[in-house]
Amino acid sequence: MVGATTLLPCDVAARLARLIAALRRPAAPGDAGGRGDGTPPVVLDALLVTRLPNIRYLTGFTGSAALLLVRADGSTTFVSDGRYAGQAAEQLGAAGVDAAIEIRTAADEQLDVIAAALVGDACLGLEEHGLTWAQARQYSARFDPVECVPAGSMVEDLRRVKDAGEVDRIRAACAIADDAFAELLPRLAEGVTERAFALELEFAMRRRGASAVSFDPIIASGPNAAKPHARPGDRVIEPGELVVCDFGCIVDGYCSDMTRTVSVGEPAPDARRLYDLVLTAQAAGRAAVRSGADVVAVDGACRDIITAAGYGDAFSHGTGHGVGIEIHEAPRVARTASGTLRVGDIVTVEPGVYLPGVGGVRIEDTVLVTADGYEPLTMTPKTLVV
Repeated sequence: MVGATTLLPCDVAARLARLIAALRRPAAPGDAGGRGDGTPPVVLDALLVTRLPNIRYLTGFTGSAALLLVRADGSTTFVSDGRYAGQAAEQLGAAGVDAAIEIRTAADEQLDVIAAALVGDACLGLEEHGLTWAQARQYSARFDPVECVPAGSMVEDLRRVKDAGEVDRIRAACAIADDAFAELLPRLAEGVTERAFALELEFAMRRRGASAVSFDPIIASGPNAAKPHARPGDRVIEPGELVVCDFGCIVDGYCSDMTRTVSVGEPAPDARRLYDLVLTAQAAGRAAVRSGADVVAVDGACRDIITAAGYGDAFSHGTGHGVGIEIHEAPRVARTASGTLRVGDIVTVEPGVYLPGVGGVRIEDTVLVTADGYEPLTMTPKTLVV
């Protein structure tokens, strides 16, 4: 693996303790654990965790099916099916997670386990961002007389600030992406297609130790570069045109994310001016990152420069997002977002401008928020001509 061969440990067991403490804390309206609609606060007796990224965060379990009931009294029940009996015991044990592990094949039987563990409880929180309306109704009926209420994003809020082990994994994923991209850049001058380059980039990251890509790579050249989320196709990358390369990989469950825009040989003058504009905006956005910075202000640092140049309407997305177990997580960095950055947040800074007839430019780094600024985790040079 490029970068660290031994990753710092993650204190998974401590995460459950933090969640239990949050359950015991009286919630204000609008906070996680409250209804969020201005009605009186709701104190939860338990939280049913159904989103697999959240279950992985709290237990270390990496399987594809599980439920996790966390109760305010400190007891925890993990339920999965027969495929994962051994894996669940191994992974929860390795993480130091103290939970009752119940294996049931049928979904109804799994819910019976949860219902039995809820006896005596009055209020159960559900992960409102991970359930369908049908599932919420099913749980309300099955767990009656326990009241089921929306619990906001309690686990996602815990996930936001990264510990040293998490930072180490994201840093390693960024290093793999950096190294793979550096190896493959010369291929762009060899008449390669977007699709072929995307595949070679994925293989290069996997060879270096990545378990997967963190999202389908975007390799968009020429007119395709004017589409912010173009899919790689069979178009041959030609000299003198902009190529947007947005990609990342996963190391031990944690994602990286980076975008570089390049040109094989000197691009047209208008494309060069567009690149220089976005490069200036991205540097301003990075400079605005620090603990306590308003996410809207970080977005504005990029957006104001692009708008002043007359291209505000062509910057059609937010400036950034959190990165962790999922490629998009809290906090959002956008003009429609709210809140401030915290020490330990890992976010992207990725302004872009997309002009039909010219192409597009996006430049993105993943950075770790510190008390007085940021630490860059993506290190690939921002060189336009390759």
